[in-house]
Amino acid sequence: MKLNNRMSTRGFLVLLGACACLAVGFTLGKRVGEITPVAIDGASELIGINFTPAEKDSMIGNLQNQLSNFESLRKVELDNSVSPALVFNPLPTGFAPSTDQKAIDWGLPASVNLPEKEADIAYLPVHELAVLIKSKKISSERLTKIYLDRIKTYSDTLQCLITLMEDSALEKARAMDAELANGKYRGPLHGIPYGVKDLLAVEGTKTTWGAMPYKDQVIEKTATVVTKLNDAGGVLVGKFTLGALAMGDVWYGGKTKNPWNLNQGSSGSSAGSASAVSAGLVPFAIGTETLGSIVSPSTRNGVTGLRPTYGRVSKNGAMALSWSMDKIGPISRSALDDGIILSILNGPDVYDASTIAAAFNYDAKKSVKDLKVGYFKPYFEGERVSPNDLAVLDLLKNQGIELHPLELKTSIEAGPIVMMLMVEGAAAFDELTRYGWDDQLVAQNKGAWPNSFRAARFIPAVEYVQLSRQRTVLIQEMHELMKEYDVIVTPSFAGPQLRITNLTGHPALCLPNGFTEQGNPTSITLLANLFEEEKLVMLGDFIQKNSDWQAKRPPMFNK
Repeated sequence: MKLNNRMSTRGFLVLLGACACLAVGFTLGKRVGEITPVAIDGASELIGINFTPAEKDSMIGNLQNQLSNFESLRKVELDNSVSPALVFNPLPTGFAPSTDQKAIDWGLPASVNLPEKEADIAYLPVHELAVLIKSKKISSERLTKIYLDRIKTYSDTLQCLITLMEDSALEKARAMDAELANGKYRGPLHGIPYGVKDLLAVEGTKTTWGAMPYKDQVIEKTATVVTKLNDAGGVLVGKFTLGALAMGDVWYGGKTKNPWNLNQGSSGSSAGSASAVSAGLVPFAIGTETLGSIVSPSTRNGVTGLRPTYGRVSKNGAMALSWSMDKIGPISRSALDDGIILSILNGPDVYDASTIAAAFNYDAKKSVKDLKVGYFKPYFEGERVSPNDLAVLDLLKNQGIELHPLELKTSIEAGPIVMMLMVEGAAAFDELTRYGWDDQLVAQNKGAWPNSFRAARFIPAVEYVQLSRQRTVLIQEMHELMKEYDVIVTPSFAGPQLRITNLTGHPALCLPNGFTEQGNPTSITLLANLFEEEKLVMLGDFIQKNSDWQAKRPPMFNK
């Protein structure tokens, strides 16, 4: 296809490089009360299109009207919770998820021995704690006190906590014990303590989004995911840190630490959630991902994170960064735990138009050997290949799993489409830029949100729509590539898969696969088709039952 001859060959680099031209040009036009051809020349450099003198003269009236409309638009204050009328849908043409929900069989053991040491109890996975609580070998109150004590002991060291919810947690734990004593059992999360990333609203608490401008913000509502977890018997013990406005691990109170290496940040943006799970402060926590914010901290902290299919989990009550890319999922100590938690989070929500009804069916009796497992072969070759990644392939082969090689190839480049995130983020935090509040954010480097949001103001609406159309093609191509496989194994950060699958909405399970020579955790990622997370849980659980990578504990916190 030929490009329009007006398109500059300098492309988007010119667009970014000429930001100042637009700013100066329009400022000049405003000073003299009109938009001039000189201003249009500066603006046209940003979008790589040239106009004739007659064309520039013709559009001046339109541009003046548009500028007037911008001024009217900005008189209306929009809360971050107001989503666009255009709702992203990741479903490729001809595809619809199954809504036939069946009874779930987690295959939980009939009995679990209660460890003597509290540290050993704290590091048990959810699926074992559930058995202990149901059998009354431990009460929810005692378990909750164990985690509260660990939070009070270690959270300052890790800089991972925003709000401790001790009183309400103990009250809920006692209520769960009373219900169990009366014969009421809500399911595997009954009486299980947990934490959430502090971009989820919880009535009666502050919701800071990790950012100085919002450090005292109180949102008097409770996020849908928190309500679902509470209804399932979960005991919310605290709200954990996130990198400011969901980037990195730097927040208004410091930098969240990696329990394996206190000289290193925990990565992000689900920084506190992953750090707390790794240090045994909670058995699971809720994180979010837009472009790696579950996968990256799960890797850094040596825990197991599940990024669900876009649309499976409601975002109601969560801070919006990118309405078309934000996803909410669990971070825990095992793939099976993540599956249990996701089964509770799953489901449509009338308060989130992007949610999609889909069944989540898990049956422990199904054989993992019935899965067709592929792997991105080129990412497991060459000098830079990780021996830990190869060890996962060896484990699967040695256990009789046939592995099918394939390559990740698409006609659409994912990198430019990430500009959609920048535009949506700039819109979500419009007032930060316009009122200069972005100066209050701790991170102020060129890659931080303040600069990214400013630059995003100069991405044309036409290009945003074109990026969205290319995303449609990318979704279809990924569907065609992946539909022949049940699970695809990939290094967590090799090639463009992390960008692509976040854009297409595909689910991912990130799980530990060993350590570097310096003792830092590493990870492998499993990918599945849209709304087929149960297959990720199946293979992930199989890997973890045949290895001990996820059982390792950071020594400083194993006490």
